[in-house]
Amino acid sequence: MALAQEKPQVSLAPQPSVVTANGLDLTFQTADGPVHALKGVDLDIGKGEFVSFIGPSGCGKTTFLRVVAALEEPTSGEITVNGMSPEEARKARAYGYVFQAAGLYPWRTIGKNVKLPLEIMGYSRDEQERRMRSVLELVDLKGFEKKYPWQLSGGMQQRASIARALAFDADILLMDEPFGALDEIVRDHLNEQLLQLWARTEKTCLFVTHSIPEAVYLSTKIVVMSPRPGRITDVIDSPLPRERPLDIRDSQAFIDVAHRVREGLRAGMDDV
Repeated sequence: MALAQEKPQVSLAPQPSVVTANGLDLTFQTADGPVHALKGVDLDIGKGEFVSFIGPSGCGKTTFLRVVAALEEPTSGEITVNGMSPEEARKARAYGYVFQAAGLYPWRTIGKNVKLPLEIMGYSRDEQERRMRSVLELVDLKGFEKKYPWQLSGGMQQRASIARALAFDADILLMDEPFGALDEIVRDHLNEQLLQLWARTEKTCLFVTHSIPEAVYLSTKIVVMSPRPGRITDVIDSPLPRERPLDIRDSQAFIDVAHRVREGLRAGMDDV
C-alpha cells in the first residue's frame, strides 16, 4: 500500500512511557491446578516504539497483551497504560486490538465492519463515514468499502482489521500475531506495509509473533520470553534504522540481532 514517502523524524529525546509493568504476575486457577502465565515481568515501553514479543507457545505473550487491554487481571504487581490502569485506559479508548484472525463479520461490508466500533462509541454517521474512508485509504483498501470479507484475500482482510483498529485513532495498537496464518510472500509484503503505516501514524505498537525474522525486521525493541511461567529473558533495543527495506535482512546487523534473539530463546528453554 502506498503510504507516506517522507522520512520519519527521529527524536533522540527520551519518550514518555506508554506501558509500564513492575513485578507483574498472573496465575490462572484451573481444575488441574494453578497455571502460572506470567512471573515477575518488568517492562517499560516508550511512546512511538514498535515492540515485538517473541517466545514459545504458552509463554504469556498474548496474556501480556490481554492484561494491557484489561481483558485479564494480574494476580500481583503493577501495570499502567498511558499513566492509567488498564481498565481506565480501556474506557479512554487508548488502544485498538488486532487479533490473529481478522474477525470481520461476513454479513457486513468492509466499510461497515470498519465502522462498527464507531457505531458502538456513538460517533455521528458523517464522522463514521469520514473515518472509515480515511483509514481504508491508509491501508490501501480505498474502493473496497462495499465489498464483503469473503471477496477479499486473507492479507486484505487483515488490513481491513487493522483499519478497524485505527478507526477511532487510539494511541496504542495491540497486534496478536496478525500475519501468522499468511504465506511468506504475503507476510513479507504486509510487514513492509505495516512499517510504513507505523511511520505515518506514529502509534505505539505491541506485536506478538513466533517469527524471529519478523520480530527483528519490524521492531525498535524485542522482548524475548521464556516458557511458562512467562518471564522476560532479554530485551533487545534494535540498532537497525527505522527505514528498513526487506533486503536489510541480509545485513550483518540484522543477523546479529536475530542471533541474540535465538540465544535468548534457547536460554529460556534451558532454564525450564
